[in-house]
Amino acid sequence: MSTRTASRPIEASMIDPSLGLPTITMAVPMPGFPAHREFVLVRLNEDGLLYAFTSIQDPDLRFLVAPPEPFFPDYAPEIENEVFAALNTKDPDRLLLMTVITAGVDDTTANLMAPIVVDRDTHRAIQVVLSGSGYPVRAIMHRAY
Repeated sequence: MSTRTASRPIEASMIDPSLGLPTITMAVPMPGFPAHREFVLVRLNEDGLLYAFTSIQDPDLRFLVAPPEPFFPDYAPEIENEVFAALNTKDPDRLLLMTVITAGVDDTTANLMAPIVVDRDTHRAIQVVLSGSGYPVRAIMHRAY
């Protein structure tokens, strides 16, 4: 069984300038980075479209991330029950999705197959691989507005 969830804006749910930057704890380490479990989101532009998902253990380890909705408004992947269990939640409305971005010379792409899913209340996260979803690893980004 799985649940379809719509992505949510990062700015409204994770970044509050008066509170500082919350620590996001990976419930399961990201593939290839087992020693890095705590991250913060650092806003990179005034529009709130680009963030650095930065390791607390090693600030040089950063992933460029973005909320998918300005670029992929129809992106609403099905999240498996195992993800909800790992995040210790049952409510899809509590989830925030972030796509990992690769900036290229000609194109900038988003990995829609492996979003980072964050529980907005507990700040626990997991990177999910949506095998068989048909979502691409390198979707060309175009701003939808």
